[in-house]
Amino acid sequence: MKIIDGRQYASRTELSERAGYKGDATLRSLWAERETNGHPPARRIDRALYWDVEEWERWFSEYQRQRSGVDYSGNPDEELPPAGQAKVLGIDVSAISHYRENPPKGWPAPVRTEELESRVREFRTRRQLWAYADSAPRAGTGGRKPAQGADPRIALAAEALAAEPGRKAGEAAAALAEQHGGGLSTWKRIVTEARRQD
Repeated sequence: MKIIDGRQYASRTELSERAGYKGDATLRSLWAERETNGHPPARRIDRALYWDVEEWERWFSEYQRQRSGVDYSGNPDEELPPAGQAKVLGIDVSAISHYRENPPKGWPAPVRTEELESRVREFRTRRQLWAYADSAPRAGTGGRKPAQGADPRIALAAEALAAEPGRKAGEAAAALAEQHGGGLSTWKRIVTEARRQD
């Protein structure tokens, strides 16, 4: 890391570590496609490229959101039926039906229900669905290891939030990533979970 004009700059390897990647192949690819993906510009220092950490992390979070298939548009408090919930999450409506009987971890309770002749229709807000999509792990996302008991990082995040209650989630996550290692997006999910459990 380097401090330039009071701002923190990181190399590709350092950004890869913060994002939770092993090696920097993914970030090399993102940099190569910068004309189409909007990757922030780099600054050359001693024959190496460095990026403004805050600017890069803001871009990377948005890039991941766009790739997730989740629709983050609309009124956050709009109450949606199952078909609308599926559309927001970018999944099949049958998954939403399945969640009634076998809800995945973090699946929000309905804000209201509607009695139909043969079933009950559950409504959830966009805000609830976005929070679920931003949490981890998410049902239907392959390649992730299942949780093995309580994550000790949640306690670290809770302590950090208690120490500075006015701090924004992104700032807390960045500080935790810097102090304990790991990716910013991972720590953002952990901070969200710590707030939910509070």
